[in-house]
Amino acid sequence: MSEDEQLRKRFLELADRAYTKCQYQFTGFMTLAETSVFLQSAREFPHVPYTLFGGIEDCERQMARLGSEELMGYEEPFPICCIKAEPGHQKFADQLSHRDVLGALMNLGVDRSTIGDILLCDNVAYIFCTEKMADYLAGELTQIRHTPVRCCVTENIPELSAFRKIQEVRVQVNSVRLDAVISKVYNLSRGDSLELFRAKRVFVDGKLCENNSYGLKEGEIVSARGFGKFKYLGQDSVSKKGKINVSVGKYV
Repeated sequence: MSEDEQLRKRFLELADRAYTKCQYQFTGFMTLAETSVFLQSAREFPHVPYTLFGGIEDCERQMARLGSEELMGYEEPFPICCIKAEPGHQKFADQLSHRDVLGALMNLGVDRSTIGDILLCDNVAYIFCTEKMADYLAGELTQIRHTPVRCCVTENIPELSAFRKIQEVRVQVNSVRLDAVISKVYNLSRGDSLELFRAKRVFVDGKLCENNSYGLKEGEIVSARGFGKFKYLGQDSVSKKGKINVSVGKYV
């Protein structure tokens, strides 16, 4: 049985449990690829509502909650906490990166599915995790690289704009095909752009997209693994030579 088939089986079991026991069921934090498998699997349990959430808006790693207040008769929040990891002395601290923080977490032996997005603002890390992991991480994560850090569970999370800057970029394409837009946004050759689809590294709104000729729709978020993410903002105008001017919000 392939990994995707195992995931699908797991999601179907969670949906069945949620429906028959009238209890909310939660996945761990999922990668984009796992989220794509979940969304495909959800077609097989249309009777079970679900919600995706990662701690704040626009998280890449998300948890699925199967069930709803209407179905269950009660509301249950996502079991997600945020850990704030702050250098003890910023003046002497390393400049921390996502890789540094993730490495320190993995050195603690934690399961990756218990960790969501890791966001950095002013050299302070905000780590989304499951409720069950929160106290452990707050107590055991004491150093990132060579920098001693103090950690605590926090609800005071900066606005999304503090973590993710969006740069509006205008590109000119022959059509709003996904491969054409990716090629222009990331300055790739047509061949390199197509290779991303063959390698299953392109996602639209969390779903794996293997159709390189897919026509983008305004507001959709495209992730090209290894290159970045952008939101398609729509078509601006058409040049005299018939080229289409489009705008995207590129995450930088």
